[in-house]
Amino acid sequence: MRAYHDEEWGVPSHDDRHLYEMLTLEGAQAGLSWSTILRKREGYRSAFAGFDPAAVARFTEKDVERLLGDPGIVRNRLKVESTIANAARVLEVQESEGSFDAYLWSFVDGAPIVNRWTTLSELPAETDLSRELSKDLKRRGFRFVGPTACYAFMQTVGMVDDHTVDCFRRVS
Repeated sequence: MRAYHDEEWGVPSHDDRHLYEMLTLEGAQAGLSWSTILRKREGYRSAFAGFDPAAVARFTEKDVERLLGDPGIVRNRLKVESTIANAARVLEVQESEGSFDAYLWSFVDGAPIVNRWTTLSELPAETDLSRELSKDLKRRGFRFVGPTACYAFMQTVGMVDDHTVDCFRRVS
């Protein structure tokens, strides 16, 4: 967990594959601990074609059945099917918006929102902005993208900098 925080959490990401990966992992985490998901991350990368949305969007029911037997991922049918469905939605967003990155970062006008929390207990579970993102993703057909998952996603990919003011990873 320390390495994840120190090297990745909150670092702005503009790579469509990485953004799809992190959206998937945040959805997979629902009801589970983040440490469980991080331990399964390599399993997810292997199972879901390195998070290539074009490849994952072509998965079939046979792939779903194979994935449900894969101990390297969370074997929940709804989560597996959402990962595949969301890949197709990423492709649609890329087609309509130019990139998944451009679409997502438009919610924060292209720059991270930098908060000024002094303690971790101040961090919200969701915000008006995460509710807005969640609503728009759902409108586009994405699944497992509730406001709490969206806020965690926004933190993870650096759309929101929620490092406390005394954290060395804080932007400013």
